[in-house]
Amino acid sequence: MSTHTDHQKGLLITAIGGLTLTVDIPLIRLADGAPWTIMLLRTGTTLLAGLVMWAIWRSLDRNAPKLIPGCSGLAVAVCYGLTGISFVTAVYHTSTADLVFILAFNTVFAALLSWLFLKERPRIATITAMLAMILGVLIIVGGSVGTGHLFGDFMALCSAFFVALAITISRASGEDMGFTGLVGVILPLALAAFMVSGEGFHVNAPWWIIFNGAVIMPISFFCLANGPKYISGPEVAMFYLLETVLAPIWVWLIFAEAPTRNSLIGGTILIVTLVAHSLWQLHEGRKRRAALAVVHPA
Repeated sequence: MSTHTDHQKGLLITAIGGLTLTVDIPLIRLADGAPWTIMLLRTGTTLLAGLVMWAIWRSLDRNAPKLIPGCSGLAVAVCYGLTGISFVTAVYHTSTADLVFILAFNTVFAALLSWLFLKERPRIATITAMLAMILGVLIIVGGSVGTGHLFGDFMALCSAFFVALAITISRASGEDMGFTGLVGVILPLALAAFMVSGEGFHVNAPWWIIFNGAVIMPISFFCLANGPKYISGPEVAMFYLLETVLAPIWVWLIFAEAPTRNSLIGGTILIVTLVAHSLWQLHEGRKRRAALAVVHPA
C-alpha cells in the first residue's frame, strides 16, 4: 500500500511540475531581452526564491531536505546548470516547436541511462518507442538543415540529455533532490553575470522573466527534481510531454508562430509514441500491482 501511495504521490508531484513548466518559454519570449540578460534574471530570481523557500522550511522543520545531498547532489546540480545554459541558448536559436519536440527526446535518454547505470533493462515496447522517437527527432533536425536552426536543435538535444542524466542520478541515489535543481542555477547565473558585464543589460519587459524565475521555475524545478524519488526515470521524463504539447500552443496564441511541416510531422510522431508508451506503462503497472496483490494479499 505504501509503495502504491508513493507512486501516486510521485505522479502528482511530477504532473504539477510538468504543467507549470509549459509557460516557461512563452515568458522568456515575452520578456523580450538579450539571451545573457534573460539567463541572468531567470537564474538569479530562481536561486533567490529557492533559498528563501529552503530557509523558511528549515526554520519550521530541522529535517528539511538538504540543498545539495552529497556527491550525487552536486552532480545533479551541475546537470541542471548545464540544462539551463543549453535550454536558454536553444530558445534563441531555434523555433519553440523544434525545441519542445526535441526536449521530449529526454525519455529516450532516460531509458538508455537507466539501462546502462541502473540495470533497468527496457522492454521491447520501450525499445520500439525509442526507435520511433529517434525517427521523429531526425525528421525535425533534417528540416532545420540550411535554416540556421541546426545549432539551436543541437542545444535542445543537449538540454534533453542533461535533464535525463539528472533524473537518472537522482533515481540512483534515492535522495531528496527537490532543492538541488534550484541551487544548480548557480552555474548559468555565474556565466550570465560574466557575459552581461561585458555586453550590457538588455531587456524590455523584465517583469515577465522575474515572475518566471521567482515563481514558475521554483515550482517546476522542485516538483520535477523530486519526482525520481517516487517514480522511475522514464516516467518522470514522460511528464515533459506536457511542455511538448502545450508550449507551442501558448506561443502560437501569443506570437502567431506556426510550426514548420517537418516539425509537425516529427512532433506528431514523438507525441503519439509517448502517449502510446505511457498508456502501455500504466497498463503494465496495473498488471504488476494486481499480481503482487494476489501473491501478497492484505
